[in-house]
Amino acid sequence: MDKTYNQDVELSLKLLVVLNRALEAVKNQVVKDIKNYNLNLTEFAVLELLYHKGDQPIQKIGDKVLLASSSITYVVDKLEKKDLIERKPCATDRRITYAALTEKGKVFMDEIFPKHATSLQKIFAGLETEEKAAVINQLKKLGYYAEGL
Repeated sequence: MDKTYNQDVELSLKLLVVLNRALEAVKNQVVKDIKNYNLNLTEFAVLELLYHKGDQPIQKIGDKVLLASSSITYVVDKLEKKDLIERKPCATDRRITYAALTEKGKVFMDEIFPKHATSLQKIFAGLETEEKAAVINQLKKLGYYAEGL
């Protein structure tokens, strides 16, 4: 085998390890921040989706927050018990139910989201603005390529 091939294989393996370790480190910091608000990562993801995108069909939330559809009902139930979201039937299709922030949920997100955004800024402060943009572009490129395989 040629040297370039071996080097590429080794770099690919190293990239996987570095990417996973970086993701784990970032995720741990994000989870620590979110725990300050008495939420888990999934609950926060659902609230953040509704906060920024408005009411969403419950059946579609899983795709948007990368959660198995079987878990969505459980998360929605928990957030509903906390009075942060509510279920709303669709006016035109009885098979569809929307999740929507309650007024308490909106006030809660208005309060915590700016703090969370500041925490994210601190977590990613190891990169300059231009580096963040470059990493975003490279990871998108990698992700799209991998999806196409």
